[in-house]
Amino acid sequence: MIRIFPLLLILAAGPARADDPVIEHVEAQRSGMGWRITVTLSHPDTGWDHYADGWAVLDADGNRLGFRELMHPHVHEQPFTRSLFDVMIPDGASQVFLRARCSEDGWSESLTSVPLRK
Repeated sequence: MIRIFPLLLILAAGPARADDPVIEHVEAQRSGMGWRITVTLSHPDTGWDHYADGWAVLDADGNRLGFRELMHPHVHEQPFTRSLFDVMIPDGASQVFLRARCSEDGWSESLTSVPLRK
């Protein structure tokens, strides 16, 4: 009898992703009716073929509240900081989560929790 299940677990794990973008620091600040989310991100950008190309703000259920597209590589600017304005966060939320994306590897598996101070 061939055991397929352990093999499927190994295949499902996929290759290690050493080049995920890393969220180094986050500031969430009330701004008018919404929030300004400022993120410092690092990634070993190599050029247009491989760079950190965005990050998303998610609620506790994984719903996207905002997305900051990064339009170009930051090969010589590491880490770098960018902001997203007017993020509408539901009343009563005590935290949001951030996930970064890379042009080559896609979305990082790690989430960064950001507490919200009212």
